[in-house]
Amino acid sequence: MSLGDSPHGSDGNRWKISTKSSNNLALEMEFIGVGWISLGNDPMASKVVSVPSYHLLQAGFWWPSLFKDTHDFIARCDRCQREGSISKRNEMPQNPILEVEVFDVWGIDFMGPFEPPSHGNRYILVAVDYVSKWVEAIASPTNDAKVVLKLFKSIIFPRYGVPRVVISDRGSHFINKVFENLLKKYGVKHKVATPYHPQTSGQVEVSNKQIKGILMTIVGVTKKEWAVKLDDALWAYRTAYKTPIGRTPFSLLYGKSCHLPVEIEYKALWAIKLLNFDIRSAQEKRGFDLHELEEISLDAYESSKIYKERTKAFHDKKILPKVFKVGEYALLFNSRAKLFPGKLKSKWSGPFEIKEVLPYGAVTLLNQNGEEFTVNGHKLKPYLGQRIQGEGVSTPLADAPLA
Repeated sequence: MSLGDSPHGSDGNRWKISTKSSNNLALEMEFIGVGWISLGNDPMASKVVSVPSYHLLQAGFWWPSLFKDTHDFIARCDRCQREGSISKRNEMPQNPILEVEVFDVWGIDFMGPFEPPSHGNRYILVAVDYVSKWVEAIASPTNDAKVVLKLFKSIIFPRYGVPRVVISDRGSHFINKVFENLLKKYGVKHKVATPYHPQTSGQVEVSNKQIKGILMTIVGVTKKEWAVKLDDALWAYRTAYKTPIGRTPFSLLYGKSCHLPVEIEYKALWAIKLLNFDIRSAQEKRGFDLHELEEISLDAYESSKIYKERTKAFHDKKILPKVFKVGEYALLFNSRAKLFPGKLKSKWSGPFEIKEVLPYGAVTLLNQNGEEFTVNGHKLKPYLGQRIQGEGVSTPLADAPLA
């Protein structure tokens, strides 16, 4: 049948295709107005791929699985699968990191570069304890491995001991032989986030945002004193109430409230009472505080557990379910794709074969050269592949029987 030919017989009856092998022929053509066009060759076909069954019925074609086959045809369309972007609904289920011992797990990350620089510093290296939410940070001119070593050698190790785990992203300042040798020397395990998935380091990302907000509030108009104000920002962060642990990081760590300078300056009543304790009374009270510290830690653990369970439930009920199986294929969203030179260029690459489905939402893929790489499932979507041609003999429309 040529373009513009009528889909009906000379007597006006509809064609009825009873052989399954002819389905592909019908699905490869779309009825627009009074003509036929090919879905595979004409760009206008994408305008109506959402309702091909309707047009096929209008054209006079029918078979028992018409709507099912049409849905399958659209789902396997290569160009259609490469359209669109990703959102929070495409994320994988959350897997919260819940630790028991204080200073066992630290998350580290760089903030910056900041403009204008402050006393030659452009970056801030932040370290966050996953249990107490205690934060340490240093300002630096660069974001390299030397700054990371300085943080651990001068602050983390001497003040808080050797942790079990350090979590970071895949930046070259964290992935290098110098830092790896230091961690190996002290028996520290280094866990690295999957590429383009900052949620793995979610705790330090949240702390970065809060510290940056405090600095923006307390720096002057010129914004050049942020390095000098960094210690004040850390103090404000450490003495602020944290919902996940149900108290401040300072009280969880030391078992007592923090005395602010303003309280001493204006001689608040409760501060005067505490300062007027004699040595024996102060010793007894401090002993009670230390005994209570373990109970405070347990309460903080339970509070954090409940908070993360609720957060996970709230998050997971809003995401779309995705299942990845070994041997199947998936498309990878290229988050680094630029708008130019072409805005119409697809941001999905692949398909890549799925080699292994790892815990916590990570998936190992194989590229065309057989090389392995791991990404988070948030950046993937299952690839259904091209439509497979059915077996059988096609019936020419000119020879098709009338209904």
